[in-house]
Amino acid sequence: MSDRKGFQESRVRHVRPTPRLGVVFLGGILIVAVGACAPGDSGGNDPLEPAGEPGRPLPALTEGEQGRFLLGRALFERLATPEEGLGPLFNAARCSACHAEPAVGGTGFLLVTKASRWEGGVCSELRDQGGGNIQQRTTPALMALGVQSEPMPSGATEEARFLAPPLFGLGLLEAVPEDDLLALEDPEDRDGDGVSGRVHRLPDGRVGRFGWKGDSPSIAHFVDTAIRFEIGLTTPDFPVEEGVNGAPLPEGVDPMPEPEIDRNGVSLLVDYIRFLAAPARLPDSALAEPTGDVLAQVRLGEALFTEVGCARCHVPELRTAASGTPALDGRRIRPYTDLLLHDLGPELRGTCGGSAGPTEYRTPPLWGLRHRDQYLHDGRAGSLDEALSLHGGEASRARQAFVDLSPAERSALLDFLASL
Repeated sequence: MSDRKGFQESRVRHVRPTPRLGVVFLGGILIVAVGACAPGDSGGNDPLEPAGEPGRPLPALTEGEQGRFLLGRALFERLATPEEGLGPLFNAARCSACHAEPAVGGTGFLLVTKASRWEGGVCSELRDQGGGNIQQRTTPALMALGVQSEPMPSGATEEARFLAPPLFGLGLLEAVPEDDLLALEDPEDRDGDGVSGRVHRLPDGRVGRFGWKGDSPSIAHFVDTAIRFEIGLTTPDFPVEEGVNGAPLPEGVDPMPEPEIDRNGVSLLVDYIRFLAAPARLPDSALAEPTGDVLAQVRLGEALFTEVGCARCHVPELRTAASGTPALDGRRIRPYTDLLLHDLGPELRGTCGGSAGPTEYRTPPLWGLRHRDQYLHDGRAGSLDEALSLHGGEASRARQAFVDLSPAERSALLDFLASL
């Protein structure tokens, strides 16, 4: 232990006089992490969905990729302090505070408050007032000046709370070709099925695919945004500290020079999330015991899922293309999402984001659903039945078709969802 501590301290002195969050804190962990890779972590190159228990890495990662996964996970779970750049405005002191259920990398119980202005069909994310992510906590230095949290911007017309989305399988979703997503959209509802999903085309031309509003085009963008707005760490791409509602920070409340996390640290977090495996469904063997009744129910429910129209948005199967990472390439995956924006009606109205209106949401993946007990973007639904009943807008026909099923059929469909 003393040798590892000395190695860390010597690296800190050698790299820069003031430590930043990143690999400078992880020198000792590298020795432990690479040595800790279990032989079972690396599987064969199976072209089918690489799924596993929540929080596990993808099968078939190289030894180097396994090492980066473990280093990234250590950083993901690391508690930041104000002396290292936490805050001064923040929501959590580590990534895993929001992403811990049912394992590190999942969802959580912390709700993030967001605000926006929606006028004349145009969304403002209130960047002139510090942005739409309203931080609920402050560091002691800012608290001493009477600032306990960031107030709601005066220009906001919408306010909503959001659960942290699960991160399992995001690398696989990132590897789905853009053309495949474009082939799924039908913004004018030309087939007349009531579903008019569309890609979220961002101002720079990229397609958004992550986040409740589909406003992050890549895992790297998603991570950089979360680091800055949830933990309050400046990054190499965005080295300017955020103030209260966009105002300059008082002198002395931010002791760390910018950026507060280095590029290698950001890269480790990105790779950790990219290498998280998709959560596996319950195997048939588990559903078939002690009798085959449950398995038959689930299979009936799967057929009904498509029949009532749920699969029009929650597309069961996608395929990945070449990504530069063999463990992600050419995989048939079953995430139950089209990664498109859909209007879910006024009952689920929240904030806008990018070109997504207050009632539009990117279809969330359903894999890993059996590990959750809060549903919808704000966790308001405590059961799958309740979540289905709140779907409106483009999902209205599917919701009514579900209601019109017999009680036994509704139970079978819910059993299917609970097996994912």
